[in-house]
Amino acid sequence: MRLKAFSRLLFLATAMLMAGLASAEYQLNLKPAKTALGEAVYDLHTLVMIIITVIFIGVFGFMFYAIFKHRKSVGHQAAHFHENTTVEIVWTVIPVFILIGLAWPATKALLEMRDTSAPDMTIKVTGYQWKWGYEYLDDDVKFYSSLATPRDQIQGDAEKGEHYLLEVDKPLVVPVGKKVRILTTANDVLHAWYVPELAVKQDAIPGFIRDTWFQAEETGTFRGQCAELCGKEHGFMPIVVNVVSEDDYKIWVAEQKSAGGAAAYDPGKTYSVAELTSAGEAVYKAHCVACHQPNGSGMPPTFPALTGGMISTGPIANHLDIVLNGSKKNPMMAAFGAQLSDMEIAAVVTYERNALGNSLGDSLQPGEVAAARK
Repeated sequence: MRLKAFSRLLFLATAMLMAGLASAEYQLNLKPAKTALGEAVYDLHTLVMIIITVIFIGVFGFMFYAIFKHRKSVGHQAAHFHENTTVEIVWTVIPVFILIGLAWPATKALLEMRDTSAPDMTIKVTGYQWKWGYEYLDDDVKFYSSLATPRDQIQGDAEKGEHYLLEVDKPLVVPVGKKVRILTTANDVLHAWYVPELAVKQDAIPGFIRDTWFQAEETGTFRGQCAELCGKEHGFMPIVVNVVSEDDYKIWVAEQKSAGGAAAYDPGKTYSVAELTSAGEAVYKAHCVACHQPNGSGMPPTFPALTGGMISTGPIANHLDIVLNGSKKNPMMAAFGAQLSDMEIAAVVTYERNALGNSLGDSLQPGEVAAARK
């Protein structure tokens, strides 16, 4: 009777599981690799899965057979023994040989993953709460990459897009067929730069530089996420890598160097409130909107409202100080002095004081930001 009850329970659980799987899309394996190293990792994963599946079937098959054939209901009497030298030798020697057999391909793949020598280009990747900073050390290009998924999708007010939480305003762009060395670090807490299809994953640790590499074999867009629990916006820290032809990459580099906007400015010019406010809107959306919300309402008490807030309507020097150096009273307010240029800080401070329901009419010039840094 117990066996029949167990069989019914197993059947019911299996039916429920299959019904759940049938109602949703699912993937039974890793995403296909787009690099030679990724293919090696994929093959190693497949080999290990085959071995452990065989072990699983063998162990549990023998266990269930033994339970069924030697159950009390058929009158089997329990045997009394304490050890079996032959069995112990077998279940020790076989795993040892399996591990030795896996050691060679695993070690080979691991050494290859750590070989960052002779790269074609080097990119420094810095993790922030909650975005990525990219610096092309060979091409003198630097920018920040933030989540681009609209807030109304996140809050459930709109239908989720195709790349929900996996889209950014500025993706990393690299040429196809080139060995790209990635140097990772972090500005605040632990992060991890992870793109599965490129077989690249490396922790980003404050105060340390760690490196990894990848070499994409085909063009396309590849997506990943921060793989380290880094705070409340951890799930909103995606990575997008665009792999393009070498000619397209050169064009992209030239466009980045010639781009103006809030990152560049004329030191001899005094900017109007309208000019700074216009440039500051993009900076606010890229760096501030996650915590202070698109309309400036914030998320009190952790992130106070900017609309009518004490900082955004108080002395502009105090406003500059908290954006530049962070808040001692609220550690959740990060310092943006290392992340943003003088023009970007001047623009976003001016924007916060003359938008989001505020209209103070004052402005902060880039030169004032430069002076405050000294």
